[in-house]
Amino acid sequence: MIEVDEYTKLYGDMIAVNKLSFTVPAGDVVGLVGPNGAGKTTTLRALAGILQPTSGSIRIAGIDLKTHPVEAKARLAFIPDEPQLFDYLTVTEHLQFVARLYGVEDAGPRIPVLLEELELTPKRDALPPELSRGMKQKLAIACGLLHRPAAVLLDEPLTGLDPVGIRRMKETITARAREGAAVVLSSHLLHLVEELCTRILVIRRGQAVAFGTIAEIVETRPELHGRTLEEMFIALTGDGTGDATSDGHSGGTTVGPADAPAA
Repeated sequence: MIEVDEYTKLYGDMIAVNKLSFTVPAGDVVGLVGPNGAGKTTTLRALAGILQPTSGSIRIAGIDLKTHPVEAKARLAFIPDEPQLFDYLTVTEHLQFVARLYGVEDAGPRIPVLLEELELTPKRDALPPELSRGMKQKLAIACGLLHRPAAVLLDEPLTGLDPVGIRRMKETITARAREGAAVVLSSHLLHLVEELCTRILVIRRGQAVAFGTIAEIVETRPELHGRTLEEMFIALTGDGTGDATSDGHSGGTTVGPADAPAA
């Protein structure tokens, strides 16, 4: 479970995130969406313990991230949109290194399973400079999942992936939720959010403007009834710049009070 209570982050006089509160139970996938500069990356970095809140609290699996940072961080995985890898470690050596850091006792049998799941087996002896961007993303995600985190934070997880890789990555994300992880993913691809996420958190200028299933959001904002998710996003954020996109889709499914995003 991820619990965020009145999280606020200031940079001088600028409010990056303002009194953000939400909970992600085990098994939930929450989509974090908003225009560029809305505070999505700041929020993810705070959940990962990289940024300290100006005020408020964050708990990972019941552990306060500020007062017990080592214990809390041991229960989470954060995969940024541009992961940093070690140029002189092979794919397998990356996973072995992470296994030692986290004390993963069953790393021997677990590493080949993750390599196969993320289609990295043919590249197990390759160095990062030999990998495509999509392969690097898969390696970073494999490293993040190795210790079975209770919370998984993903920033644009489909970056650089081909259609087959996108399908496999979606399967990986939903599988971790089924296993009990609380998942938060940030993406500009609204059709991905609609397909994968059980709930959606829409933020604008550092503040939550909507949180819940699509049906719950429509219930509180009746004027959104009958609109596509893309149209809802624009209405909620006042953003018509195309920062969030259906990626070639026609705006996704038209939603009404009885509709909810697929898990």
